Amino acid sequence: MKNNNLNLAERVLAPTPKWFKILRTVGIALASIGGVIIASPVALPVGLVSAAGYLVLGGSIISVVSQTAVKSEEEPKINP
Repeated sequence: MKNNNLNLAERVLAPTPKWFKILRTVGIALASIGGVIIASPVALPVGLVSAAGYLVLGGSIISVVSQTAVKSEEEPKINP
């Protein structure tokens, strides 16, 4: 399998499978929601701001990991 020899830059620029594109979008949305809550000009409870920090962290990790997924170049084996 050719995908095992990719460095990080090649892996990020390679085509991403559909499921991981969806997951990446969800991660970006979570991080954005968390960022909006943290940057809110209104005084919010400490628990909510803390949860927003975890949303930013989790969404960022989901997005980065999803971006490094690579489509397989192998043809699926079909048994007759």
